[in-house]
Parts: sequence; C-alpha cells; structure tokens
Amino acid sequence: MISFSSVTFLFRFLPVFLIIFYLTPAKYRSGVLFLGSMVFYALGEPVLLFVPLLLLMTVLNWLIGRAVPGRGKVLALGVLLDAGLLAAAKVLAVTVEGFALPIGISFYLFKMISYQADLYRGKIKENPGFFAAAAYFTMFPQIAQGPIMRYGEAFGEDGGFKPSAQALEDGLSVLVLGLGMKLLLADRIGILWNEIGKIGYADISTPLAWMGAYAYSFQLYFDFWGYSLMAGGIGMMLGLPFIRNFDHPYAANGVADFYRRWHMTLGTFFRDYVYIPFGGSREGTVRTIRNLLDVWILTGLWHGGSLNFVLWGLILFVIIVWEKFAGRKLMEKFPVIPHLHVILLIPLTWVVFAISDLQQLGIYFNRLFPFGTSPAGANAADFSKYAAQYWPMFAASIILCIPGVYRFVINHRRKWYMVLLLLALFWVCVYTSVNSAANPFMYLTF
Repeated sequence: MISFSSVTFLFRFLPVFLIIFYLTPAKYRSGVLFLGSMVFYALGEPVLLFVPLLLLMTVLNWLIGRAVPGRGKVLALGVLLDAGLLAAAKVLAVTVEGFALPIGISFYLFKMISYQADLYRGKIKENPGFFAAAAYFTMFPQIAQGPIMRYGEAFGEDGGFKPSAQALEDGLSVLVLGLGMKLLLADRIGILWNEIGKIGYADISTPLAWMGAYAYSFQLYFDFWGYSLMAGGIGMMLGLPFIRNFDHPYAANGVADFYRRWHMTLGTFFRDYVYIPFGGSREGTVRTIRNLLDVWILTGLWHGGSLNFVLWGLILFVIIVWEKFAGRKLMEKFPVIPHLHVILLIPLTWVVFAISDLQQLGIYFNRLFPFGTSPAGANAADFSKYAAQYWPMFAASIILCIPGVYRFVINHRRKWYMVLLLLALFWVCVYTSVNSAANPFMYLTF
C-alpha cells in the first residue's frame, strides 16, 4: 500500500489524481474516483489476486443492492456473502502460515454491509448507479483503514462532490495535522515500545513497564487518529464532508464513553448493525448484557483471531458492564473514578491488545504489578534513561490529548500565522519521511 505519509503519495499520486479529478466534469467524478482508487489499491496490494477480489465484491454488492430494498432474504444473502468472506480471511490468517489479509478487507466489507442494510431500510432513497456505489466501496482515502463512512453521509448519483478552493485549503490543513501526528509523534514514541520488546519484558523495571504501556497507547492513538485526519482531509479535497473518527477519547468520562469517541465509525457500525438489531438495551438487563458481550467478542475478533484480542474484548466488556450497572452509583458519587478508568485501565487494556503471546503478556503484567518480585527488574536505571530521551514525546502527546489544543488549531487554521506553522510542519514531515524508514500505519493489519 502506498502510505499517505510517503513522498510518492504526497508528490506523485495525490497531485496527479486531484488534477484529473478537478478537470473531470461533475457527473463523471465517481468513475474517476473508482478508477483512481483501483490503481491506488493495485499499486499497494502485494498479492495481485486480491485486486480482482475487491473488484468482484464491488460488482456483486452493487448487483445485490439493486434487488435488496424491502427484501430481507436478499439482504441476508448480501450480509452472508460479505461477513462470510471476512470470517474466512480471518481464519486463514490465523491457520495458514504466511497468509496475509487482503489490505483493507475489514473496512471495505463493512462498508458493503452497511450499504446493503441501508438500502433495505430505505436510508438510501434511490438505488445508486454502479460508479457511485463502486467509488463509495473503494475510495482510496478510506480503503486501507477507514473511516467506515456510510453511503448516505456524502454520496449520491453525482458522487456528492462539492470541491472548491476553500475545501482544498481546509483539506490540506487537516492532512498536514494528521501527517505530523503520524511521522513526528506516533512513529517516534513507538520506538520506545519496540526497544522494550528488544530488551525483553522480563528484564524491564516496573516504572519502564508502565512507561511502555503509555508509549504504546499514544503510538496507537496518534497513528490511527493521524491516519483518520489524513483520510478526512483528502475527502475534503474531493469536496466530501469531513468524517470524524475520533473525538478526544482520552478526555472521556469512563471506558464506555472512551469507545464512543475512539474509532467512532466502527463503534457506530457495531451499534447500528449488531447491538440495536439484537435488541440493544430495550429488553431488560440480562439481554442488554448479552448483547454487549456479543458486540465486544465480535469487536475483538474483528481485530484479529488470536486469543489476546478475544481477551481484550472480554476485559472491555467487563469494565463497561461494571460502569453501566454495578459501579454506576459509585461513579456518580465520585466523578473522578470514570476518569481514572480512562487514565489507568485503558493503557493496561492496550497492553493486552498489543502482545499476542499470552505467556509474554503474563510476563509483562508481572512487571507492571511485581508482587513477590523486585520492581527494579534487571536494570533499575532503565526508566531514567528512557524518560530523559522520550519526555518531549510524552509531553507533546499529553498536550494533544487536551481537546482545546486541537480545536484551537482547527478554528484558527486560516489565520496567516497558522498557515505558516502548518507549512513549516509539512516540510519537517517531508524531511522526516525522506530521511527515515517508512513505518506502515498500525491498523493496516486489521
């Protein structure tokens, strides 16, 4: 996949595509986006068989969509086709050595499922033409990692595109912010997590183990938020509305609120197409808990087939049930508790998410909570060494977790001084991209 943070994308693919797109009459822009997206996908997908797979699923879902309005059996066929392919790919990735998931398969199949369901429910008023549907399924800003945009949020028979000079400028601003988060923050602070893995979890001190948990948390956040901003910015350049995928989750009031703000398009997908159709919270406490369990098991399996992802989903299920039922009155009495859940429990759950080997996961938690062993580990001075090296990254991460900081930048993006700052940030990112090894976006593996 051509990375959004690469020089090839920023100075070759994107400018050439935008020029062609802008020069194309409005009624043909969906076709241009579809063809450009297929070229983008083909350039990045190492297994060429997966390119015709994407094309085949695009055609099949469009054809099924033509017949799905008001027909439950046709909807079931479409969902079974898409969900079955995703499940089969996930199983092969776990059971067949060397099998790599097709790039973006989770994201484009979820868009296809939402498309079929929204046609059935009448949320898409008119059956789209092929190129409008195909552009929605495959659009290159979202093909690899989302966001999982709904068809009705932007697309129509004319593609819904409303490009303008202002949309181009605003999109560039958002793109540069995401680029900076990826290259200057996520990639840099992620080095610490990699260093801890090289040292060996058994040999790190307890303070460094906690530092590593927060390092991975920030790496994942700014990597994926950065990608989402870049995807949203490119969409704005095409004249589409900005699709928000993150809403400052580390300012959340509890773990349930955290996941309403984190990867929002995935969360609303599971809410609208799994949780609510299963009954949601309308049929009593026991049914609500069961529906939450189904959603979080599916969320874990969506991220991967190894046991750590299932465990991660189950842990989040337990915490959210505690917040929703058993601990609700206590949290109302002491409002600091849900904030502590976010600050302390979320990084611990990300450790479970990150380490697939359950034995190594146990070793890491033993260093986090060294009951019966020395907190110092093999090297009592390791924390001081890495803290001195990485404190600027942690400071910047904490500052960017404050909602007002991001809002200030967005609200003042058209001011001359912010334009100059963003221009400087862009060229620093270009320099960094040219002079450092390219790190793929983390959600490419899901």
